[in-house]
Formats: sequence, C-alpha cells, structure tokens
Amino acid sequence: MAKILKIYPDNPQENLIAEVVKTLNNGGIIIYPSDTVYALGCNIFDIRAMEKLAQIKKIKLEKAQFSIICNDLSHLSSFTRAIDTPAFRFLKSKIPGPYTFILEANKSLPLAYKGNKTVGIRVPDHPIPQLIVEKLGHPIASTSIKDDDEVIEYSTDPELIAEKYDHLVDIVIDSGYGDNVASTIVDLTSGEPEIIRQGKGEI
Repeated sequence: MAKILKIYPDNPQENLIAEVVKTLNNGGIIIYPSDTVYALGCNIFDIRAMEKLAQIKKIKLEKAQFSIICNDLSHLSSFTRAIDTPAFRFLKSKIPGPYTFILEANKSLPLAYKGNKTVGIRVPDHPIPQLIVEKLGHPIASTSIKDDDEVIEYSTDPELIAEKYDHLVDIVIDSGYGDNVASTIVDLTSGEPEIIRQGKGEI
C-alpha cells in the first residue's frame, strides 16, 4: 500500500522530504505535485525503478519518453549536448516554470535513456520537487499522471490518485489539489523554440 505524506508547499517538512528521498534511493516510486499536474517519479539511475515506472504506464522502457526533473540548469551538461547562447538565454528566462524542453541528448545519459537522441528537461516552479531533487543530489525521471476520463485527462485530487495507484507506488505526496493542464513542450533541438504541445506555459 502507498504511504500518503501530506507535505505543505509553503513550508515542506524536512523529515518527510528525507523519507521521500530515502524511498527513491531504495528504488521506490513516488507521486508528487508540480506547478502543473501530479506526476510519477523515480530515481533516474535505478534501472529497476525505471522499468517499474514504464510498467505502470503500460509501455516498454525503451519506448518511454520520461522527462528529467531538475531543480536548476546545473545538470544540463550531464544529459545534453552543448546549448548555444540564445537557446540557453531562452531556457533561463523560462525556468523554473511549466515547461518541458526537448534538447539534444549526450552520451552520458543514465542507462534507461541510452540510445535516445533527445531528452525532455523540466524545472518545475514548485518547492516540493525542487527540494526532493536537491536533497537526492540528482534529477528524477518523471511522467504525468493521466486520468481514465477522456474529458478530465489529468487527475487533480491527491486522495483519488492515492486510491488509484495504491498498490503501484510507494509514496503519494498530498500537497492539495493539482492543476489539470500539463506543461508546454518546447523543442529546442534546432536552436529556435518550437512548440510541440501548448500547455500551461505561454511562450
């Protein structure tokens, strides 16, 4: 059964964040809030956790397009090729925020991403995922929680999310109602911003 942790975004409890980090280090799967929708996350360097994340999404890991959640741009060089100055300035102007940026991947990607030519990078404007990544010491892999309802598309109530994913994840962070609009996806592989999906963020 998933453990529900009520963590307040305006003053996240350090002991609960530490529990989340310990769970991630032990290969656990978490559900966490962001500045857009609730999302599933795991340790990006734990291949078994990554496989479990793919199973929850009912896709093969090699087909997965899991975003990489960072707390700032310091991890970019670990996962992406060099970015030209205009693109980097654009990134800086939008981060943190409700955007996922598609960038050219380098050869140092974690095992689960090997062979990917591009990678999605996200820095949510939300203290909880930022603090989790900071305390963990590296980014997490992430994918949005979809709803079975075609009209709603994204689940917003953490209690209902916890019911649905009770036997699939280890921790559900309840931080109040989430949004139901996902991030805007921006492709920067050509150097010029190209909107792939219009979501919450305006360009």
